[in-house]
Amino acid sequence: MSNLWLVVRREYITRVRRRSFILATLLTPIGLALFVVIANAVFTYSNDDVQRIAVIDDADLFRGTIPDENGLYFKFVNEPLENLREDTGEDRGYAGILVIPEIVNPRSRNFRVQLLSDETLSIDAQARIRGRVEDALREYKIKALDIDQATLASLDTDVTVTVRSLTTTEDGESDDRSMASAIGAGIGSVMGFLMYISVFVYGMMVMRSVMEEKTNRIVEVVISSVRPFTLLLGKIIGVGAVGLTQVLAWMVMIPGMLFLVGLFFGLDADPGQMPNSPDMDPEEMQSMVEKLTAGLGDLNWWIILPCFILYFLGGYFMYAALFAAVGSAMGDDMGESQSLTIPITIPVILAFYIMMAAIQNPNSSLAVWSSIFPLFAPIVMPARLAFDPPLWQVLSSLLAVFLFAAAMVWMASRIYRIGILNYGKKSSLKDMGRWITAKY
Repeated sequence: MSNLWLVVRREYITRVRRRSFILATLLTPIGLALFVVIANAVFTYSNDDVQRIAVIDDADLFRGTIPDENGLYFKFVNEPLENLREDTGEDRGYAGILVIPEIVNPRSRNFRVQLLSDETLSIDAQARIRGRVEDALREYKIKALDIDQATLASLDTDVTVTVRSLTTTEDGESDDRSMASAIGAGIGSVMGFLMYISVFVYGMMVMRSVMEEKTNRIVEVVISSVRPFTLLLGKIIGVGAVGLTQVLAWMVMIPGMLFLVGLFFGLDADPGQMPNSPDMDPEEMQSMVEKLTAGLGDLNWWIILPCFILYFLGGYFMYAALFAAVGSAMGDDMGESQSLTIPITIPVILAFYIMMAAIQNPNSSLAVWSSIFPLFAPIVMPARLAFDPPLWQVLSSLLAVFLFAAAMVWMASRIYRIGILNYGKKSSLKDMGRWITAKY
């Protein structure tokens, strides 16, 4: 145990003190803040172009019904088209001419207008012009066909589906589960994605650590006094602690940097500046917030959070051990040796896609058995935890994950003890299989 602690301490301290770790920890929040500033500047300056459109309304039906919006201004004119052609262009008064013909048949479903311009109008500008004409034409048809506005508005019906539990409480009411699916899908997506990223990032970090020691021949000295199993386990724990330290630092620094960016550059979200944002009834908004809060409160957090930590540990140890075994078996040619990582990355990618399917249908046979299969469970089951899976599935999944993780650490140590001292020769999966059963 003392040797294990020494290995963990060495792995942690040597990596935390590296310049690359310090720079990555400090520059990542700064880079994210710069990205926010640059993205905001790009969207701001891309929408500052003012375009004036001259409108020729032959039937005088749309005057005053096409509103201006976000740098797009309409002006109704009574001049002939030929005279207006001379007033268009970059240095002229209008960016284009919108010609609206007379409406012959109000019941017709086809209506053609012309937009004449030598400039290349943006797709957004063209879509907004078309939308304004469609809205104005709709208002004209309602009046021309003498359609009652109240009758027309009654055709639009908001249907609300309230999902309630079959079981009732003491007061005879059943639980409102309308928001349960949406909340479960959101939480499941976040948890599954975090597991997917963590497995890849931390697993590759362990593999690079093993490859560095093998290339520098440092391991030849260390392995003379420490058992391969202890060295491998200490490396996995130490590198995992380094990654956890970096994540905790980012959790503190990134919100702080984003707050400073919003404070100095004025990037606070202003609802009034959001284009095309639909108006929402305050009562409807309040009801939605209350349902969301109630839905979050109804979740079994005392199961979700501990299980997520357990799956994180089990998945990390499982895949980190596999990546460490591959790192120890890699030869001098890193390009060819990268093929050894393919059998590890394929289950991770498959688990990610199964996780997305499990969010859509968390009780399907694919979701249930994938959440118990050890290679898929660390990513799939966290995505199902918000949907209250049966307890036997959670316990079976955890048992399978930790037993398989222990087996992977043992197997990786068997490969590590030989592969770490194997220089100048490309190792194959067959060689790694032989090293597992070899006597030492």
